Amino acid sequence: MILPGSASQSFAAALAASTGHELGRVEYERFPDGEQMARVPADVDRAVVVASTVSDAAHVELLQLQDAAREAGASEVVTVIPYMGYARQDRAFKAGQPVSSRAMARAVSTGTDRVLTVTPHEGAVCDFFDVPAEPVEAAPRLAEPLPADLDDPLFLSPDEGAVDIAESVRDAYGAGETDYFEKDRDYDTGEVSVTPSDAPVEGRDVVVADDIIATGSTMSEAVGVLNDRDAARVYVSCVHPMLAENALTKLQTAGVERVYGTDTIERAVSDVSAAPAVAELL
Repeated sequence: MILPGSASQSFAAALAASTGHELGRVEYERFPDGEQMARVPADVDRAVVVASTVSDAAHVELLQLQDAAREAGASEVVTVIPYMGYARQDRAFKAGQPVSSRAMARAVSTGTDRVLTVTPHEGAVCDFFDVPAEPVEAAPRLAEPLPADLDDPLFLSPDEGAVDIAESVRDAYGAGETDYFEKDRDYDTGEVSVTPSDAPVEGRDVVVADDIIATGSTMSEAVGVLNDRDAARVYVSCVHPMLAENALTKLQTAGVERVYGTDTIERAVSDVSAAPAVAELL
């Protein structure tokens, strides 16, 4: 039975449709003191808990769903984390800081037999779990909503570390070249600078692909550079459309044609589901 967290209901429904598993009706409640409660159906054999940890409350809800599944009789619990919060905090950047992704992974491990997480920012976070954990690559799904008539397309990533995502989208699309921007981050100030790549973009349709768009600042800077260099149409694709605060506005004012994302984080731009990629491993 698939048990959805409150932030992953569309993803869970898509996963149920892809696998043929029953979708459990989960109820969510919050008490006057602010504490929350998740309630699952009474009889559960094998549980697939599906919950993106988009907030601290979502982390707590995930732990409750795992425990509730055991209480309901589940002999096996598989945890699917479409978007893993804190995954970018995969090391201590300064003395005295936690490795937050490790702390979260250890907590999740206490209530599950296996973990699947979609396109984590760093694949190595799977090593932090105390149970078998696998990353699921969903970037190829981003090719599906792209226009079929892209003109001499160029698939770019905002930095060298994400070039494999651009390549995955290009390969799934079936045409085009790939390249990346040079990106430097000052970890003391948080400021990011983007240096244009040498790939010719004039008159070409460009797809900028990344694993996550959080504030949109770096991505909008990249889009602005492309427009300054006379690219034709510029599209933005990401697996995890966090789009915090005014990120979407930043991208639109920078001149992006369209933003595409998956449903690992359920947003208006979630034009394609990553659930089929997860279904293959269930």
